[in-house]
Amino acid sequence: MLPVSLYSVAIIQRVLSASVTVDKEVISSIGRGVLVFAAVAPGDSEKEAQQIANKVIKMKLWDDENGGRWKKSVMDINGEVLCVSQFTLLARTKKGTKPDFHGAASPDEASRLYRYFVDTVKEGYQAERVKDGRFQAMMEVALVNDGPVTLELQAGNPSGGSSEAAS
Repeated sequence: MLPVSLYSVAIIQRVLSASVTVDKEVISSIGRGVLVFAAVAPGDSEKEAQQIANKVIKMKLWDDENGGRWKKSVMDINGEVLCVSQFTLLARTKKGTKPDFHGAASPDEASRLYRYFVDTVKEGYQAERVKDGRFQAMMEVALVNDGPVTLELQAGNPSGGSSEAAS
């Protein structure tokens, strides 16, 4: 039996622009805003998806007009959001050199919760400013990182470790 997830995770990047291409066709693109890589683990629920969605739109990633650091969210700057499903975030890599993906939810459950996550981001912000990739597609994601600023967002009660990491 697989361990139950103690928390959901997403990677959020502050970007000047980002796009998703599938089969050589750009299916989504944004300007200034955030790119979100989201994963669904076994045991995740709507509660965790809601927590991550709220953090995506409210996380303070930009400076204000007076030089105040980390004062504005994507909502405050009227930015855009691009969500991309990425089960590989949940790979286990402690043993050997081949990633183990058993920490990801089944495709049906992951699809349902990922869709709920994207819809929750849209409901909490402006639906027309939220785009996403194509679930289970082989996607090419291009971005111009702003900073760079990259954070790990967690929901629930992680057992130890840092709740955010910058790179």
